[in-house]
Amino acid sequence: MSGRYVIIEAFLRWAETAKAENRARAANALGRAYLQSDMPKEERVAAEMAMTYLLDDPSPRVRLSLAEAVARSPGAPRNVILSLAEDQPEIAGQIILLSPVFNDADLVDLVLHGSEVTRILIASRGQVPRVVCAALAEIGGETEISCLLENDGALLSQASLKRITERLGDCADIRGLLLSRDALSSDTRQLLMHRVSEALSGSDLIQNVIGAGRLKQVTREATESATVAIAGSAPHEQLPELVEHLRQCGSLTPAFLMQALCSGKVDFFACAVTNLSGCDERRVRSIISRGRIYAIRALYESAGLTRDISTVFVDATLVWRDASRANSEAMLENVCSRLMRKFRLKEPPAAAAQLLDMVEKLANTERRHAARNFAALATLAAA
Repeated sequence: MSGRYVIIEAFLRWAETAKAENRARAANALGRAYLQSDMPKEERVAAEMAMTYLLDDPSPRVRLSLAEAVARSPGAPRNVILSLAEDQPEIAGQIILLSPVFNDADLVDLVLHGSEVTRILIASRGQVPRVVCAALAEIGGETEISCLLENDGALLSQASLKRITERLGDCADIRGLLLSRDALSSDTRQLLMHRVSEALSGSDLIQNVIGAGRLKQVTREATESATVAIAGSAPHEQLPELVEHLRQCGSLTPAFLMQALCSGKVDFFACAVTNLSGCDERRVRSIISRGRIYAIRALYESAGLTRDISTVFVDATLVWRDASRANSEAMLENVCSRLMRKFRLKEPPAAAAQLLDMVEKLANTERRHAARNFAALATLAAA
């Protein structure tokens, strides 16, 4: 009989009569010796067999002592780690939170089949791989996702952040954690803002104060204005994805596009027209910045605008060109005011009239904003 079997037999005979406290100390010492001592191969195999035997020990104290000894080591036996990870929460917790033995597939499997506590522990690990974050983003609840978003070691992709927004964006705490992230794609930020508007619209208190109808209009206008601001600050490479997101959720309305154009967010506006028309982006930008009237109108109508509305967009484009050449600081008010003067003496069709009413509201809002800024500066100067 080889030496390793002698060792195992001796250990088993001892374990049958030893008290749980002594078995727990032995389990911890065995685990540390396996990881830290320079054992001969035969003794190492025997030690691993002994640890495997201890996985079935009736006392949780024994299994916990073993877990404490091997939890942090990359050299711990894989079968021991995987078995301890399925033990009762106090024992499995240390293994799931700390063990570097797990590969990505192991962690994803634990996410999919484990309890809420298991997912919280995985979300709190020192480093959470991208694919594991994706699994948590898909099925995790508010507590797990909060832990994940607060974990600097979680490698969250933009796709995972967007999925979290889609699933849990109605939770105020989750929204706050998402909005505090600098590296958040424009389409996800816009979706979050839409969730904020939904939350406000659903507030009984706010509805009672200003009325449901008025609240719906206010939140819609605020969402559109904030989306335009997001579009204006989005990196160029994020614009196609943002535009496609807005198209899919029905936000690329004529009123929204007009607000973007009047605000001078022409990069976004051109990207939106490219998406809606199917034309080449360089050609779209060339027509908007230098094209003749008929080419501009044909482009806008290919994007789905009717003739009565496309005429207003053509005039807005020409006004924007003049304002941009003048390098106007008050771009929005300048474009809106000049556009309103151009149509003041006309009687446009109903659809165009509604669009122009929105333009006038934009101009008035911009004047109020400028007045508030002027008053604030005057107050500071007088102080």
